[in-house]
Amino acid sequence: MPEMHFDVRWPDGATETCYSPSLVIKDHLAVGECYALEDFLARGRVALTIASDRVREKYGFACSRALGQLARIEAAARRFADDPNARVTVLAFHD
Repeated sequence: MPEMHFDVRWPDGATETCYSPSLVIKDHLAVGECYALEDFLARGRVALTIASDRVREKYGFACSRALGQLARIEAAARRFADDPNARVTVLAFHD
């Protein structure tokens, strides 16, 4: 499977490089887009779950790295849960 990384900027300006085991993330996020926190989380959940499921279909087991990445994204997002204006920007994709 073609894995990839993508860079995001959190509401506090911190940047993070995230992992996906599939290019499906490109179907749910776009470089340069600034997403409301809940929208970013929803898109990330869908994309990383699909990516993990694709690994399961091909290899017979879920992708623990994709699920771990989703857990890290959700943990990071909790820091901004009380800010109704919190936005996450997708900076780049790295194939």
